[in-house]
Amino acid sequence: MYEQLTDLIVQILYHAASILGNTLVPQVGVGGSAESLEFVPWDYIGFGLVVLAGLGIVFGVALAIVAARFVVKMDPKVEQVRETLPGANCGACGFAGCMGYAEAVVGNPDVAVSMCAPGKSAVAEKIAGITGKKAEKVDPKIARVFCQGGTALSQRKFIYTGVKDCTAAVLAAGGDKSCEFGCLGYGTCMRACPFDAIRMSSDNLPLINPEKCTACGKCVAACPKQVIELAQASKAVVISCHSRDKGADTKKKCQVGCIACGICVRTCPSDAIKVENNHARIDHAKCIVCGLCVKKCPTNAIKDYIPVRPKAKIDPSICAGIDMCAKVCPVNAISGDIRAVHAVDQSKCIGCGMCAARCPKKAIQMVEAGQVSGGKQKQEGKMPAAVGA
Repeated sequence: MYEQLTDLIVQILYHAASILGNTLVPQVGVGGSAESLEFVPWDYIGFGLVVLAGLGIVFGVALAIVAARFVVKMDPKVEQVRETLPGANCGACGFAGCMGYAEAVVGNPDVAVSMCAPGKSAVAEKIAGITGKKAEKVDPKIARVFCQGGTALSQRKFIYTGVKDCTAAVLAAGGDKSCEFGCLGYGTCMRACPFDAIRMSSDNLPLINPEKCTACGKCVAACPKQVIELAQASKAVVISCHSRDKGADTKKKCQVGCIACGICVRTCPSDAIKVENNHARIDHAKCIVCGLCVKKCPTNAIKDYIPVRPKAKIDPSICAGIDMCAKVCPVNAISGDIRAVHAVDQSKCIGCGMCAARCPKKAIQMVEAGQVSGGKQKQEGKMPAAVGA
């Protein structure tokens, strides 16, 4: 059918060209004649318009037939998912934009509903409702800057006067910063962020707004020094340094660099920190976000993104006087006799949560600092006798 249609169109074009050639174009050459006209007659113009209209109709019908024959039917769920997605087209899901992910999550049973980083849990639940898949809990991610050596705290190799762009600065001997692993501070990541989640500090370091960051990864791709990484927002204690230089060299170049002294390794109660290649690294699968390493680091290379840590509070009606909490407390903030209600010294408590995790009676809760009194935790009324384990 389509071959016959093609042949018909070709024949119509051939005849139309012949008619136009014989009618409108003067014959020249051997045996030919040429006649100049002061104006084109209206019947010639009308004939040409008729031919053009005929060709338009023929091609229109042909295109309509082809469109009907080769139309791609789309699952209506794809469009529903596409409308649910935030439309950032950031590619963080690993697919070519939001439409690519919508087609994959609807058509492929192995594609999870929680792959849209900007949409987070809310979008994952909506997609699960559309596709019928199970919505797993999403641990949101955020971009972290693994460098604290701004202009005031780090050394420069030379004065850079070129284009204020990190990628351009790298072309000049790897950048003007003495530490070849550090942030150059020319704002390439800020300009790459489509959500206005990054601004540059007065010390020429990128500051990431956690409320605006969607973990799309564009700043990660834009950074030529790879000092920005996507990390789980819940893992808020990080070693904010990427230096691989030896400790003495790092100390000369940056005041807040990791010198691989190993104090954090010995301090960590969960064995989550290792020193490899002159650099300490936290295994966030083991990290309990206690923050002890932050307090012990001699160069302040470890950063705690939790502004105010919760405090431990013991429920006297549940506490059985088992001293497990006192044994695991790394700062000796819990005291009390066995089989008597224990108390928490709030001036010592660092909010690590280890006591709450180990209490067999679940008598300890981590609450905001304002909900517990200063000093030792006060027990309202008469302290009840502890019940047996």
